[in-house]
Amino acid sequence: MPDTSVSAQLRVRVVYLARLRDALGSAGETFALPADDAPTVDSLVAALRGRGGAFATELAPGRAIRFAVNHRVAGRSQSVADGDEVAIFPPVTGG
Repeated sequence: MPDTSVSAQLRVRVVYLARLRDALGSAGETFALPADDAPTVDSLVAALRGRGGAFATELAPGRAIRFAVNHRVAGRSQSVADGDEVAIFPPVTGG
């Protein structure tokens, strides 16, 4: 009989771009989320923000950040699956 005391987890590759890479001190990481919670970009961001420090500051509600899941622009309600890549980045301006 399987052990049900441990929740299944999925792993996503999180990529930090532009100023976030500098502020968070990393270009990216593999992050585990509970698979039974129907994870979304928003729940991933909330989990990262829960670390405190620069994560809480840079990923705070109201901060101008954008997302892409598997190289496609995504909203906060986009679901994420095991093996997905989620990029987090500031809006890009140019001229």
